[in-house]
Amino acid sequence: MRVWRISKAKYAHSAFSGEGARLFDARWNFAGTPMVYTSTSLALAAIEFFVHLDPSEAPMGLVSLLAEMPDDVSIEQVEIRQLPRDWRKTDNRILQQIGTDWAKSQRSVALIVPSAVVEGEWNVLLNRGHPEFKQVRLGEPKPFHYDERMFR
Repeated sequence: MRVWRISKAKYAHSAFSGEGARLFDARWNFAGTPMVYTSTSLALAAIEFFVHLDPSEAPMGLVSLLAEMPDDVSIEQVEIRQLPRDWRKTDNRILQQIGTDWAKSQRSVALIVPSAVVEGEWNVLLNRGHPEFKQVRLGEPKPFHYDERMFR
């Protein structure tokens, strides 16, 4: 399985550390739970990053990061039918509990979750604390730029 992340270049060395999620509540975790948010395509990773940007200014100094996992690592998937009706709501404590419980359980290295940004697309949470995380191969950062028309 291949997954992608967008990051500021100056943080590329720690983009797969899970530290951001550990420090702050996010869609699928409570603060204190390290995990890495990735997407199943570079395009989705770009959109997921884009929704957190200032719409009036194109960001500079971004990189894309690819990670690859062998086919035999443990992976789970959350189905939309398992989620509450309002699962797309920001700060949904049920989703945060699902992700936090998954990370603490150590059942799998990856959890596939639906994207709230693009219907029908999927993100992948990576569990830094899982023993199989050492099998995740990280690629070199590559410069990433948004089209300037997105910030007019």
